[in-house]
Amino acid sequence: MLKTLKSLRLGAVLAAFAAPTLAETAHHWTYEGAEGPDHWAEVAEGAGACAAGQEQSPINLAGALPADAPDVTIGWASNTDWSVQNNGHTIQLNPAGDAGKITVDGKDYALLQLHFHHPAEHAIGGMRSPMEAHFVHKAADGALAVIGVMLVGGGQAGWMDKIMAVAPSTPESVVWGMQDPRVLLPPDRNFFRYQGSLTTPPCSEVVLWTVLHQPVAVSDAALAAFAALYEMNARPLQPLNRRFLLTE
Repeated sequence: MLKTLKSLRLGAVLAAFAAPTLAETAHHWTYEGAEGPDHWAEVAEGAGACAAGQEQSPINLAGALPADAPDVTIGWASNTDWSVQNNGHTIQLNPAGDAGKITVDGKDYALLQLHFHHPAEHAIGGMRSPMEAHFVHKAADGALAVIGVMLVGGGQAGWMDKIMAVAPSTPESVVWGMQDPRVLLPPDRNFFRYQGSLTTPPCSEVVLWTVLHQPVAVSDAALAAFAALYEMNARPLQPLNRRFLLTE
């Protein structure tokens, strides 16, 4: 019975990260109002953790304990074809094939997709950046690992501008071509680490979070283009409760 329940829970988690079809764009949850975060547990299927969970994300990254946390070894592919999708909640990039992996403490997690939030979901010292990128990975056992990268303005036109140039304004997906996602990583890889959850329904508490300290500067035009599509798609901050927040 326990194994069956675990399988069902992992199935719900993976379904949350699957690319939705156009028929699924009549979403039952939003970021504001009667279907907003305060009501996700009521309006989204299997989302009880959104209200009752004790290890929810995002959080304010403050008061972290210095620790020798396991590093993230990034082995993303640089020659994978990607598509750009408007899924009704964000702009999401989906690989057409093997996009590589990360390794944390000897465990491999395959790169599944990446997407964006405006403003940033995590705060650092109480301050939220203009945007945050989430690189979502899945291990063979269904465990998830997400790398969060803060995006700030004032940068040169680059990869983010190319994404927004092809991003659909309505829920659909377009082929983008061969890309290297490592261009959205900062040179300094120091990080915060904690155990948390998905930041969207079903809010399952199965995510190993690694949020990088250093932001990446993108163009103001790219930030504005995303905000024109999704002015607000960030969940409110959640309490840390009895978890450890580590910093490397």
